[in-house]
Amino acid sequence: MVTMTNPISLEVDLAPGAKRSLILPNPVMVASGTFGYGIEYTKVFDIQRLGGIVTKTTTLAPRRGNPPVRIAETPAGMLNSIGLQNIGITALVRDLAPVYATWKTPVVASIMGFTVGEYAEVASRLEGIEGFAGVELNLSCPNTERGGVEFGQDSEAAAEAVARVSRATTLPIIAKLTPNIADPRIVARAVVEAGADALCVGNTLQAMAMDLERRRPVIGATFAGLSGPALKPVALRQVYVVAGAVDVPVIGCGGIATARDALEFILAGASAVQIGTATFTNPLAPIEAIDGIEAYCREHEICRIGELVGAGRAPADRKPRPETVPLK
Repeated sequence: MVTMTNPISLEVDLAPGAKRSLILPNPVMVASGTFGYGIEYTKVFDIQRLGGIVTKTTTLAPRRGNPPVRIAETPAGMLNSIGLQNIGITALVRDLAPVYATWKTPVVASIMGFTVGEYAEVASRLEGIEGFAGVELNLSCPNTERGGVEFGQDSEAAAEAVARVSRATTLPIIAKLTPNIADPRIVARAVVEAGADALCVGNTLQAMAMDLERRRPVIGATFAGLSGPALKPVALRQVYVVAGAVDVPVIGCGGIATARDALEFILAGASAVQIGTATFTNPLAPIEAIDGIEAYCREHEICRIGELVGAGRAPADRKPRPETVPLK
């Protein structure tokens, strides 16, 4: 087969129509929580090749995290219960933003609050700070104002958090949804209506493991989040259903390790993807995925990555491309 020699555009617009743009040079991002704050990987490979970097989730105040054991392997993935250990928003802005301002790769700050007010406060601290291209709301955390249920499991609470953040910052807002819900479309529609510019689908699944010798849970906090290969089929389905329910870009996340994985999510309707747990075993996984996506496009004569977004959906589930939407 003859491959293309013309330039291929892998550029992705994650916030069309938003107050500020969020343009990725390619669709491969690194996920929050598995890439630290990005600084650690500068000696491993050229991180400027990445489509985007999502920081470790940051809260209003620094957090020490959960007691050990915090990480455990499973037959098809990894359990983690880090407890959102982080340096806090003040240190993020003071120490790391100046570094991010020198990078060409967009850096998205992952933030979290235990109340809607905390979400807004953390977001407001990022406003006007050079070095941040967007903000990702980690909605898989307990809402202390509503009895501890995850924000992402409560459409009203999730929408309220997004709305408050939208008023606190002009940065593009990515709402990161939880997979721990029967129908993710309900929360997806609610947060988009509240002002989310894009959605990340999704996060870890609630899980656990038992230690037979100790006859106790393996993880110190008992429960944990499952990530890795086992998550891929679940996340792929959720991307498919959410992408058909909203009109904003969707970012696929969950079990993505290779270019083939990433392309499956793109065909299902994702405009971009995030690679997470795979970087623990192969730090070069994001770079290999970028190269593989470009090779696929050349082999199949795809000029723009946008041509593949949603191309694998059933005819009845496909949405018209922006240039073909009839005028009202």
